[in-house]
Amino acid sequence: MIGRVRTALLAALLVIGLTAPALAQKPVKIGVLTPLSPPGDAAAGQFIVRGAKMGAEDVNARGGVLGGRKIELVVEDDAGTPEKGGAGFRKLASQDQAVAVVGQFHSSVMTAVQALAEQFKVPVFSTQASARQITEKHLNYTFRTHVIDPDRCQMWTRWVKERGFKRAALITENTDYGVGLVDETKKAFASMYPGAELKTIIFDRAVVDLTPQLLEIKNWKPDVLLNGGIGTPMYLIIKQAYDVGLHPAVPMLISYDAPARPEYWKTLGEKGTWASFIVYYHPTMKLTARGEAFRKKYMADFKEDPIYGALNAYSQVVLLADALNAAKSDNSDELVKALLAGKFEGWNGTISFSRGEGPYWQQWTPPMLVTQYTKPEMPFADVKIVYPTELKTGDWMAVPKR
Repeated sequence: MIGRVRTALLAALLVIGLTAPALAQKPVKIGVLTPLSPPGDAAAGQFIVRGAKMGAEDVNARGGVLGGRKIELVVEDDAGTPEKGGAGFRKLASQDQAVAVVGQFHSSVMTAVQALAEQFKVPVFSTQASARQITEKHLNYTFRTHVIDPDRCQMWTRWVKERGFKRAALITENTDYGVGLVDETKKAFASMYPGAELKTIIFDRAVVDLTPQLLEIKNWKPDVLLNGGIGTPMYLIIKQAYDVGLHPAVPMLISYDAPARPEYWKTLGEKGTWASFIVYYHPTMKLTARGEAFRKKYMADFKEDPIYGALNAYSQVVLLADALNAAKSDNSDELVKALLAGKFEGWNGTISFSRGEGPYWQQWTPPMLVTQYTKPEMPFADVKIVYPTELKTGDWMAVPKR
């Protein structure tokens, strides 16, 4: 009997000895849920994945997390739709057992996914989804390191006012993002620029011909056109506004930073000239040591300037690594506590998450800048920052009279 007990004990010790190191080295999985196919902005998703992979490589090269465990990314395509986003998140949370999910780009997808994050108790990060309601719901497992639409709309209202434009037309899509832009811009104009006129048009994101809407806007005779499309619709607005003679005769401001991507000129050619657009990163910006290291490696690897989506996804992955180490655990509740308690090195400053009022909940906001293309095929690094005044590197230019 004693012999059997001794044999069983030795066998158990042997099993523990064999499995403990294996368990210690089990990778920590982080999900990347982002648009990689239509109708989502697939180019945006590709840059987000690129940055997230660089973040995981950086963390792993420095020894991983939690005493030597590697970060392993699991990538899922949400296709820019809430249905696919929900299915992808369920897989990441249950089957893959991801400790957190980054990469959210479309606000409508993020809104659907964040409800599942509460259910599964898995933190989800907005990388570029900006609708107010995302952080206004005050959910425990939702975090964002991107701008909020009320701030975006107030900023472009100030820009319109500074330029002296009295009649502004906003054309945008029937998504959470687009509807939010209309609501927030109406509020901003009412409170900040009551003497100005604002015309808004919302279209179905699946539409391929916006000529009637753009002709309606042209006949209204606006001083400025606000382009609220995302991905393909954004390009469609520019092309067809050019074709009907609306742009560049009427200045256009694009609501986000897609024109900074190399695809912009390939898609539009000379039709993309004279567009102004909002960005959150510019090559002239001074970055943190972590941000500068990323920029240097990105340029060495890809022979082009970084894109903000890649920079932000990279920052979110390394931030999560820092939080995991601070928590000394991959338990989701401990991770959330560490995220709320800590201060983390971001790409251009210190990132921290507080629980403020309204949408300022578990939210960190990057800079917002207006830039302008003034020549065909103009490299993004050559564009001037034309707003806000304190960060200007050049003046906004009106289209020369022919």
